[in-house]
Amino acid sequence: MPNGAQALLKTLADAGVEVCFSNPGTSEMHFVAALDDEPRMRAVLALFEGVATGAADGYARMADKPAATLLHLGCGLGNGLANLHNARKGKVPVLNIVGDHATYHVPLDAQLQSDIETVARNVSPGFVRTAKSTSELCRDAVDALVAARGLPGQVATLILPADVSWGEGGVACAMPPAAPATAADDATITTIAAALRSGGKSALLLGATALREPALLAAARIAAHSGVKLLAETFPTRLERGAGLPAIERIAYLAELAGVQLADVQHLILVDAKPPVSFFAYPGRKSDLVPAGCTVHTLAAPAQDAVASLQALAGALGATQAQPALQAPLRPGRPCGRLTAEKVCKAVGHLLPERAILIDEAITSGLLLGAMTAGCSRHDLLTLTGGAIGQGLPNAVGAAVACPNRPVLALIGDGSAMYTIQSLWTLAREQLDVTVVIFNNASYSVLNVELERVGAQRIGAKARSQLDLRGPALDFARMAQGLGVHGVRADTAEDFCVALEYALAQPGPHLIEAVVPEALAGAKRRILPWLLRSLPSLPQPLARALKRKIAP
Repeated sequence: MPNGAQALLKTLADAGVEVCFSNPGTSEMHFVAALDDEPRMRAVLALFEGVATGAADGYARMADKPAATLLHLGCGLGNGLANLHNARKGKVPVLNIVGDHATYHVPLDAQLQSDIETVARNVSPGFVRTAKSTSELCRDAVDALVAARGLPGQVATLILPADVSWGEGGVACAMPPAAPATAADDATITTIAAALRSGGKSALLLGATALREPALLAAARIAAHSGVKLLAETFPTRLERGAGLPAIERIAYLAELAGVQLADVQHLILVDAKPPVSFFAYPGRKSDLVPAGCTVHTLAAPAQDAVASLQALAGALGATQAQPALQAPLRPGRPCGRLTAEKVCKAVGHLLPERAILIDEAITSGLLLGAMTAGCSRHDLLTLTGGAIGQGLPNAVGAAVACPNRPVLALIGDGSAMYTIQSLWTLAREQLDVTVVIFNNASYSVLNVELERVGAQRIGAKARSQLDLRGPALDFARMAQGLGVHGVRADTAEDFCVALEYALAQPGPHLIEAVVPEALAGAKRRILPWLLRSLPSLPQPLARALKRKIAP
């Protein structure tokens, strides 16, 4: 008769879970041993728990189903929390399997004993359970998977005591059929259709599942028919974009710029999205970005079918045959001269291959990435959904495992890269087709911007030193080589283009260290807070023009 771990792995594989991103310890050894008994489960080792959790996030975004993570006790789970936070904010399905001490060992309060359930609830508010017996373990796992896979997707955490894992008498369980998601009801459709016919300026704010092609096309038909503005949440979980798809404007990160985008909207319709709020609080400024007098409507909540809801609204408006505005093919020219962040983005737009998966954790260096890639061949964009940096490299691991026949290009800031640099080792070990671009501007540049914006007083050398990465200098090309990844440095646009062409043409992982100055520095950084403060008092056409200049 199988032990608990063997039965658990069979249950997961039967349910379609094909990958486990692991960083195991002693309490998980029976699960590790049972991997050899389940050929349908791929095991991918990470050298840090944040890589495992971020990889599971990236995998699920592209596979549309959860992977498992295998983590060691509360400390291991704690090390992976930042990227589980990002997954939670992105409504991404992830199944955590966290090993625990044997049930009879827990009262002894050994060195690694901790309250795992309390740690887990930070990122798994909807499902945390400690398995109590081998015979019920697989039923617990099925319940966890049902929770993770439902709408909205979520992080589910199953805690696996060692004796439940090694105990005999495990019984595999089958998944129940998935419950169909419901669309918006007739009353909601009628109310929103009336609002759109009222003549006031309206906008659809799309998030999560509403940013895939079927939903985008339905929304674009509504926009073409009724003059509705299309907006996307600031940090999309997965946005399908490029030539032939509807173009959509993302809400700006800077609250002042978002205010310009929303200033005259009278009806804001949410589709699997929440009302926009400022990323942080700032002295003397409001955090709620919905303009005064604007009515907020919810067409589809996160637990509802966004596509069906948009199609029903299009039908109610008579917009089903409207011709949606689609992005025309357009690529920037090949850059030349001294390398800058803008030129890196331009080179990416010039060379981005078809069906690429583009991962953006470039922070300030990626300000022009969206504009430079809008007209490229169709591609998927994954972004920093929860704001906890260190997501991009692990997401690249997971996306490449989920889509082995698609090129993955990850654009990462230098500070962000150092949070999960161990990802490079997993890229090399698994020989994943990922090209990593690290923007090395030797600074936490976005924090320098924020330091100016928050109104901090008496900014001196000690304060500035906390945001400076120049001493000692980081050499990402050498780090990559030490972790088994082909790495090169580029400080001219010509060298960068050659390096990117080579990386995209050759299989396996590659890293290009782009040595660039800060995109927002010197006079630009000093004038930015003043410019942002002035936006509400400017005529709307001028404010919009400045917004496009700062963050197109």
